[in-house]
Amino acid sequence: MIALSLAEIAEIVGGQSYDIPDPAVRVTGDVVIDSRAVRPGSLFAAFAGEHVDGHDYAERAVAAGAAAVLAARPVGVPAIVVPDVTAALGALARSVVERLGTTTVALTGSAGKTSTKDLIAQLLERKGPTVYPAGNLNNEIGLPLTALRAGDDTEHLVLEMGARYIGDIRYLTGLVPPKVGLVLNVGTAHIGEFGGREQIAEAKGEMVECLPPAEAGGVAVLNADDPLVRAMSTRTKARVVLFGEAKDAGVRAENVRLTGLGQPAFTLHTPTGCSDVTMRLYGEHHVSNALAAAAVAHELGMSVDEIARALSEAGTLSRWRMEVTERPDGVTIVNDAYNANPESMRAALRALAAMGSASRAQGGRTWAVLGQMAELGDEALAEHDAVGRLAVRLNVSKLVAVGGREASWLQLGAYNEGSWGEESVHVSDAQAAVDLLRSELRPGDVVLVKASRSVGLERVAQALLESTAASSEGQVAGR
Repeated sequence: MIALSLAEIAEIVGGQSYDIPDPAVRVTGDVVIDSRAVRPGSLFAAFAGEHVDGHDYAERAVAAGAAAVLAARPVGVPAIVVPDVTAALGALARSVVERLGTTTVALTGSAGKTSTKDLIAQLLERKGPTVYPAGNLNNEIGLPLTALRAGDDTEHLVLEMGARYIGDIRYLTGLVPPKVGLVLNVGTAHIGEFGGREQIAEAKGEMVECLPPAEAGGVAVLNADDPLVRAMSTRTKARVVLFGEAKDAGVRAENVRLTGLGQPAFTLHTPTGCSDVTMRLYGEHHVSNALAAAAVAHELGMSVDEIARALSEAGTLSRWRMEVTERPDGVTIVNDAYNANPESMRAALRALAAMGSASRAQGGRTWAVLGQMAELGDEALAEHDAVGRLAVRLNVSKLVAVGGREASWLQLGAYNEGSWGEESVHVSDAQAAVDLLRSELRPGDVVLVKASRSVGLERVAQALLESTAASSEGQVAGR
């Protein structure tokens, strides 16, 4: 963060200083919410969570070098006390970004946000210093924390914006207004909260409504292949750029195909030319993500050849998202367990099928270890059933449904689609899945692990990797 004095910060956030001997002391480090991440010059923001109250760690944070604490009450050490720490954090972020004048890019969508954010960041880093969130810090706390990492030399600030309710994205864009706004897709993630895809579209479209008009440099980057996203062009005064496989998309892909390893390749077309791309990531769904990133980079001045080269070299920056590791014994583990919704689950299954095509010729099998997709409301039964059916249609060798009711719906869908005998199995928990897989896996098998974050299925992938020590030949894709 740009260096600000405690007095300046108190004025920005409308706070009152307590136990601060010298208001001229400057915050020269990051703003953090975990006392273990404090470094000399940090500002520690104390939040009272459901299980842990950050105010209890204020003294530890200052002892570790924090210049002060942003808090909701006096804590006995240097502090700026505000009525609402979340609101204060947002106000501080907006003030810092306004002072910097950096180009802010924001993106949203039902699926693929974090993967696309990672691609955009890797492209824009080639143009100049770029700040972007680690993982998916995309809410009212994570977004300001990311923005506050921007400094005097930052040229691009890339922000991911999530939403559970209508109005969430409008609030986030109010904290750090973007110049370029990207909407990836409208799916069924959080449909239980929203009530339907039309309501989700209403929420995601808040992104383009906040953009500056075209004459002020505002750019709305929209998915031409998603009718609900394409329709958002009427909701913005910004210049609209379409990406996708549609013929009228300004940035589009042609000759889309998968390599023998399941990695996408295509010809990238832009208004200034075309170039070939072969990605290191896995699954055809990354084509749309790559086109979105390419559209943003093209708008910010990158040539088509630069973009194609960067996309071909880009990897995954975030954990547990199609993280591919080959064990020394020839078993491949695909850890995509960070989160799941119906769209991302279908994409992952198709990627698994593509990756398994080569191994199948050598006797290898594909395993889909799947768990609950949360927050689907009344659509939960139908969506889990559909995923189970898709696994069968894609000829996945083995389906392991992990967990309770929703897992049983996954298996039921597979069974009703024609999966009998040992082709699908329902197990109670992650450990049961690990025990089953350890006894059954053989060289050449490819194992996909995926569920909503709350299920914690990354434990399955980690256990399977720990059970066979990684050799120097094993490698994580994109690392």
